[in-house]
Formats: sequence, C-alpha cells, structure tokens
Amino acid sequence: MKNKLKVYDKKTPIPEDLKPILWSKSINNLDPETDKIYIIHQVLAYGGIDDIKILKKIYSDREIKNIFINFPKRIYTRAVFLFIRNFILNIDNELNERDHVKSFT
Repeated sequence: MKNKLKVYDKKTPIPEDLKPILWSKSINNLDPETDKIYIIHQVLAYGGIDDIKILKKIYSDREIKNIFINFPKRIYTRAVFLFIRNFILNIDNELNERDHVKSFT
C-alpha cells in the first residue's frame, strides 16, 4: 500500500504554524530531513492535535513511529508519553518509559 500524497514536500520549509513549538531553533534554518528527530519529538511532546496533523502531512506514520521508538528523547511527561504511544501512534509493544519520560516523581 502506497503512502498518501502529502501536502508538504520535504524540500518545503517547515510551516510557520509550528514555530511556537520549535522554539529552540530558527524555523527558517530547519531542514525537514536532517532535523526530523528534533521536529517530530518537539511536535509530539509540546504540540496540540492540529500540530500533530501538520506533522503527519510532513512525515508518514511509519517515519513518526520509527523516530519515536528508535530515537527516544526524554522530553515527555508521563501523560503525554502514554497519550502519544497509545492513541496517536497506536504502538502495541512495550516501550521503556524511562527513555521518553523526563521525570519519575
């Protein structure tokens, strides 16, 4: 099954709508391919549903899942981690929360 046609091409600059979420870098200097780990995690951890919809127009579900599983970042609250894992990405396998969750207090 082929991927759906995406609205954004990976050669297109990151949409301005994501600028508040990608605060630690200049949005004009972000490259959708080389900065995808940063972009995907920032949007998943700090974005809302509309931001995640934009993310899914830039990257395939497979790419997003791959980054989330194989390149974890400890920037998520536990609630956000569980929401992303269980509802947004529908990941069935157990992931080590310590790889993603920033605090266990």
